[in-house]
Amino acid sequence: MAVASARHILVEEESFCENLKQQIEEGLDFADAAREHSKCPSGADGGALGEFGPGQMVPEFDQVVFSGELNQVHGPVQTQFGFHLLEITSRTD
Repeated sequence: MAVASARHILVEEESFCENLKQQIEEGLDFADAAREHSKCPSGADGGALGEFGPGQMVPEFDQVVFSGELNQVHGPVQTQFGFHLLEITSRTD
């Protein structure tokens, strides 16, 4: 069974999410951005979500996490919770 680990940043507005993504691509540390801006409790841990398998997260997460490139910032990804930036840190197929 596939297992992945990822980290994310959850914000309320798509435009802010896009702005954060640009800042990260220009050198802002993902974990620092998560600690400062994420609305998810995981933000305190740099956005780390730990390991999980398919179906354990919302479908929008699964689609990115189990098909996207590792160690790249993906998003904005919209879910019922808001807008996310996702970084897949590992995955086994």
